[in-house]
Amino acid sequence: MQYTKPLATLIEHFQKLPGIGPKSAQRVAFHLLKMPVGEVEKFAEAMITAKKTIHYCEICFNMSATNPCEICSSPNRDNSTICVCAETKDLIAIENTNEYKGKYHVLQGLISPIDGIGAEDIRIKELLHRIANEDIKEVIIALNPSVEGEATSLYLTKLLKPFNIKITRIAFGIPIGSDIEYADEITLAKAIECRREI
Repeated sequence: MQYTKPLATLIEHFQKLPGIGPKSAQRVAFHLLKMPVGEVEKFAEAMITAKKTIHYCEICFNMSATNPCEICSSPNRDNSTICVCAETKDLIAIENTNEYKGKYHVLQGLISPIDGIGAEDIRIKELLHRIANEDIKEVIIALNPSVEGEATSLYLTKLLKPFNIKITRIAFGIPIGSDIEYADEITLAKAIECRREI
C-alpha cells in the first residue's frame, strides 16, 4: 500500500536522520500525526530555534547558543588543561562524568583520507594557535580508538611535541562490569597497553 503523499514525504524526511530506518521512520511519523497540533508546533519551533541559535564557540568549537560557550566563559574551569574531542557529543559524554574540570577543543571531525577529510578540514590549526597563545600545561586526547581516531591522535601528538607540554590520552580497555573472557583481542590488548600503576 502506498502512503498518501504528505505522509510519505514525512517518513522520507525522518529516514534521513542517523539511526532511523524505514520502520522507525514510519513509527515516528505515525506518532507525530497522533500528537495534538499544538505539541507538533512546539516541536517544530524547537527544531527551528535550535538550528537558528546554536553555533560553534569561537574558542573551542563546542556547539552553543552563547559565544564563547558556557564552558569557555566559566571562571571555575582549569585554563591550563585542554581535552581534545572529535565532536560535541563526545564533550557532553565527558562532562556527564563530572570528573574533568578543564577546557575543551572540539575538532569537528577526524582525519579520514578515505572520506576526503584531511588535517586542514578539521580544527587542528585553531588548537595549535590556542596552545601557542595560552598557558597550557596538558593536552588530553580523547578520540575514539577507530582507525580515524588513531590517525588523528598520532598526527596531533607529532604536532604537539615541540610545545613541550604534557600530552596524555584517555585509556581504553575492559569496561567496568564486564568479563575478560568475553573481551575481543583488540580491547584486551589496549587494556594491557594502557595499564597503570596502583
